[in-house]
Amino acid sequence: MPVTAAATRYANALADVVTAAGSALPPPNAVAELRAFESALRSPALRNALITPAVPPARKRAVISRVADVLGLSRITRNLLFVLTDHRRIAALSDVVSAFEQILDERLGFARAQVASAREMGEKQRAALTAALEKTSGKRIRAQFAVDPSLIGGVVARIGSTVYDGSVRGQLQALERQLSAEGSS
Repeated sequence: MPVTAAATRYANALADVVTAAGSALPPPNAVAELRAFESALRSPALRNALITPAVPPARKRAVISRVADVLGLSRITRNLLFVLTDHRRIAALSDVVSAFEQILDERLGFARAQVASAREMGEKQRAALTAALEKTSGKRIRAQFAVDPSLIGGVVARIGSTVYDGSVRGQLQALERQLSAEGSS
């Protein structure tokens, strides 16, 4: 699902604050705090209280403050939540968090890789694959792993628009194309 332009603007503004020299909130802590509030926002009662236009903004701020106290959120994260609520964008928090993580990765020099394998990979396999992708791409990689039962075996990795297909199906298709090309000559 694409992230909205508004979510990207809020995420960029937060990234500017947390990556500035002397920031009181390190980027990983900002992500963790936002994820914690996002989890709390899954509560239907809290979500309705913050989204419903019938609830006055001052009441919404009070609710956010109470939840932030319980979660131990920083002033920077609280302020972002207040701004999102004041501009009726709190429902887009998940999009803001996703955009924020992506922006941080770009600013810190990481590329994101989506890796699909036929079976769950162990930590050693994940580390080895991540190292191989870093060597191949020339970038530091932040990989997200998933199991794709439609794969016969092997791995398919996507970094941006580049796909590295090391699956059995991909190898069979490459062999089929090679044999077809040799047969037509």
